[in-house]
Amino acid sequence: MATRVKRSYRFALRSSVIITLTTVLFLFGLQKYFNSVNYSILVITAVFLLVFCFAILQVRIEKLIYRRIKKIYDDVALLESSSLATDPITTDMRTLTAEIEKFAEDKKIEIDTLKIREEYRKDFLGNVSHELKTPLFTVQGYILTLLDGAMNDPKIREKYLERAGKGVDRLIYIVKDLDLITKLEVGDLNLVMTSFNIVELIQNVFDLLEMKAIKKQITLTFDMNYPDPIYVYGDEEKIQQVVTNLLVNSIKYGQENGTTEVSVENLIKNKVIIRVTDNGEGIAAHHIPRLFERFYRVDKSGNRAVGGSGLGLSIVKHIIEAHEEKIYVESVEDVGSEFSFTLEKSVNEIDAIV
Repeated sequence: MATRVKRSYRFALRSSVIITLTTVLFLFGLQKYFNSVNYSILVITAVFLLVFCFAILQVRIEKLIYRRIKKIYDDVALLESSSLATDPITTDMRTLTAEIEKFAEDKKIEIDTLKIREEYRKDFLGNVSHELKTPLFTVQGYILTLLDGAMNDPKIREKYLERAGKGVDRLIYIVKDLDLITKLEVGDLNLVMTSFNIVELIQNVFDLLEMKAIKKQITLTFDMNYPDPIYVYGDEEKIQQVVTNLLVNSIKYGQENGTTEVSVENLIKNKVIIRVTDNGEGIAAHHIPRLFERFYRVDKSGNRAVGGSGLGLSIVKHIIEAHEEKIYVESVEDVGSEFSFTLEKSVNEIDAIV
């Protein structure tokens, strides 16, 4: 604060000193000329001039700068976050320049952020419309065909209604995932934290996805036998969704006759890491940073044969981050991928290790 005050009054002080010295020297010269030098008058004059000039200069300069700087601040709407009236206004040009440069840099960052968000918004709206358009047009096509007379044929009517029903199911699936991810992003989803056996949960998901895996001839397995339960602390339902989404992705993009292996390993004293590893087609390195974006697909051909809402990995990331945990991905093309995430061990599990 002392340095700031010193800089604020430096210009006025220097100017006052110069005016005072000039005036006193002039008076001293006049007195010398008339052979009547009075040092008391010179000292009094010097003190008075110094104080008077300093006060006048400081007030005038501050008002001049205040008006001009305030106009600039008003123009850029800076006054909404700070008030110039509450702080002393510096007359130091270096300080003013630094403040304005900092403001300009902050605004540049803000503008860049808004541009990124705008691009993200455009991509998101484009992706949403694309994801919803396909099932909507499918349902519309089947219904219009039925209305045009196909409903009179019982076989065609049943087949088209079933296909329209699948289209509606896909729409519901996408809307539900959008609703879930919106709640996750705004922090509006309350986690029900409990202690549960992660090994049992993974086995339950294996059982649920058994038929889907058999169709693709993919084996779902643990990396080893886990005879004892491993208790973790989290929202059991949401963690089951995480494991399910990761395994579904592994089945979708896995090679036929492949294997998806899940392991549960101790990471540190109070953490475990769950790894989902497959020997599928793998992911190119340049795709990995964007894998968890909403609707981002590695396959840019627009093929939707594998189904899904395109939100699975994004939901996984948000659920894990809502638990204040980390998720990782490693992948090599034509070799396979590994998705892993951490979870906190339950208190009982930590005590058992100790």
